[in-house]
Amino acid sequence: MLTVERLRVHAISQSLFPPTTLKVAVRRLGFVQADPIRSPARAQDLILRHRVKAYRAGDLERRYASLDIEEDVLYAYGFVHRAIWQLLHPRNIGDMSKLETKVLDVVRKFGVMHPRELESHFGNTRVINAWGGYSKATTHALEHLHYRGLLRIARREKGIRIYEAAPRSPEEMSPAERLRKLVMVFATILAPVPETSLLGNLARYRALGNARAILRDLLSCGEMEKQIIDGIVYLWPHVRINHEAPRSVRFLAPFDPVVWDRRRFEHLWGWRYRFEAYTPVAKRLRGYYAMPLLWRDRVIGWANARVEGKRLNVEVGFVEERPHDSDFRGALDEELHRLEAFLDLD
Repeated sequence: MLTVERLRVHAISQSLFPPTTLKVAVRRLGFVQADPIRSPARAQDLILRHRVKAYRAGDLERRYASLDIEEDVLYAYGFVHRAIWQLLHPRNIGDMSKLETKVLDVVRKFGVMHPRELESHFGNTRVINAWGGYSKATTHALEHLHYRGLLRIARREKGIRIYEAAPRSPEEMSPAERLRKLVMVFATILAPVPETSLLGNLARYRALGNARAILRDLLSCGEMEKQIIDGIVYLWPHVRINHEAPRSVRFLAPFDPVVWDRRRFEHLWGWRYRFEAYTPVAKRLRGYYAMPLLWRDRVIGWANARVEGKRLNVEVGFVEERPHDSDFRGALDEELHRLEAFLDLD
């Protein structure tokens, strides 16, 4: 019988595994959410630094081509291991426009292309984008083709996506098989995950079948486990559960798998955490890019970090009283040193 305390340790230990190589860490995580804000680094780098030995900010982008990963949307936009990426396609999103068809033909003919290169073929006509602003029609078409799985991101140049034709999936799977694997992928990444969160995140894949029915089958055959705690149904793949949390301090990215599900966060750690980068300054409670502060098995506060010149400035806040024991002070200093090394400030 799991308690909330043991559920916390399970959530931490299954995601914050001992640091390994970048390639192994990406494969084990399966998905790393991306975000362009640097405060003090991008979310994908802040997530990986806890799980990769000697990781430095920007390593993922620098080594992208060697990592068997793709940029795509899973439950958010980020970096997906190629084995999982193949489960996402084909996406059933209707017919292509004439412009998309032409853009795809040009990329297939000429190979790797910068969006700017397409202007010589199609001009720079502008369209309204999803945010209500303007973007070039060819860039819009590239993004649609990427989402369809017909193009992939070959690399980035100064943050700009460089596209090429995507390879065909080497294995044809039925929609039901793809969905079954995706249910396990989501449950593994976010384990232990509230059932409502799992099914909500899978809603975008409803065209593949009935996720709820697949979940029932996974539970009945023992591949998934379930327990109700405080009225919340939690699910996780059948694995050995670790009941000992590391004695360390960690500043977690707002999109780290450990804290990603806000419903679970509030239940396991007893307070509401919100990402406030897009909140008006006067209404912020924690800070522009407040990172949850994990100490052992408790998230006891948050940290705001910024680089000023070549110095790291970190301000920490606490939900309740700051721990006064020497173990915490030493662990906090170690985390500050790790963050400096990650940012190449030491």
